[in-house]
Amino acid sequence: MNCINIVKGTENDFSRLLAVWESAVKATHDFLDNEDFVYYQSRMMDYLRLVDLYVYKDGDGEIIGFMGVSDTMIEMLFVDAASRGRGVGRELLNYATGNLNIHNLDVNEQNTQAVGFYLKMGFKISGRSPVDNEGKQYPLLHLHYVAG
Repeated sequence: MNCINIVKGTENDFSRLLAVWESAVKATHDFLDNEDFVYYQSRMMDYLRLVDLYVYKDGDGEIIGFMGVSDTMIEMLFVDAASRGRGVGRELLNYATGNLNIHNLDVNEQNTQAVGFYLKMGFKISGRSPVDNEGKQYPLLHLHYVAG
């Protein structure tokens, strides 16, 4: 595990985190209509303030991925579209489960790429909600990590 690239995020990182979020969502959330994209985008600063942030920096010190956690949940995990497939999400997930002892997350059911990734990483579906945490019609799958 290359945890040296993962550090605590701060409010100074927010503008870069928003750019990573936008890039990731545009690459993976094709089910999200534009009106809802704008809605979530307008709330991201508030969301970022509600979690403990961990950022993944590349060799040049650029943030290319991040996650937000609270209590026993990974609340968000996003990787810049240009950095997908390079192990960033895996490193962040391993950090959460191995270093922070966090084993739960929710994922949009319609985000089939993310669902497949989490299942491959050892998470199992433990439940489902018909709407997301904002009450919008984007079903969530509740996942729990099963070490194996």
